[in-house]
Amino acid sequence: MTRDTVIVTDDLTKRYRDRLAVDRLNMRVRQGEVYGFVGPNGAGKTTTMRMLVGLVRPTSGSAQVLGSEIGESP
Repeated sequence: MTRDTVIVTDDLTKRYRDRLAVDRLNMRVRQGEVYGFVGPNGAGKTTTMRMLVGLVRPTSGSAQVLGSEIGESP
């Protein structure tokens, strides 16, 4: 993660029993960028946001927001 990168995900995945909600998401968002999630209902947009803010634990993969791993205290 570089200093100007604010969100990084590496193979971020969330599975609810047999339902795959987010499948190996890889993204980089740099400071100052506007990033949008577009997709149909059930595409994993809300689940991704919930993982990034720490409301939902990922099944696998990792993510950092502002240099901290998700799930860590700042």
